[in-house]
Amino acid sequence: MDKQFLEAGEVVSTHGIQGEIKILPWADSPEFLLGFKTIFLNGKPYTVHASRVHKTCVLAKLEGIDTPEQATLLRGQTVTVDRTGVTLPEGTVFIADLLGCRALDDEGNEFGKIADVLTMPASDVYVIKGEKTYMVPAVKAFVREINVAEGFVRVHLIEGMATDEN
Repeated sequence: MDKQFLEAGEVVSTHGIQGEIKILPWADSPEFLLGFKTIFLNGKPYTVHASRVHKTCVLAKLEGIDTPEQATLLRGQTVTVDRTGVTLPEGTVFIADLLGCRALDDEGNEFGKIADVLTMPASDVYVIKGEKTYMVPAVKAFVREINVAEGFVRVHLIEGMATDEN
């Protein structure tokens, strides 16, 4: 089942004298966070009065946060968003939905579960843990099928993907 609330970034600092916060997004692009009218910090909802992209971050003005001192108290908190109403481009999924999915090889044999997704410059990398740990680039050459509804990802394994870890 899909999680309704997803971790989407971290408050890393303040900006200016109006109490804006600077959010480092954990999404493909900072623009993703611009579509939310409400964000959650420590489970508390905050109405977003204004937000804009600034380099790789998002600057946001939240209701009730009007001074740099108030904004400083939010530093280090995880930004959570409600996924209700979010439409992802075809062929993309939330990382949170991949975690725990069964990893199947070309023949349909389960060899582990997705334990982590590393965001790398060239592509994401699925960390699959089973008897061994596998590092699988999330590209079409290796990821044959993603079926979050049924809880599996089918991948094509090649020599060198398994690590010495278990």
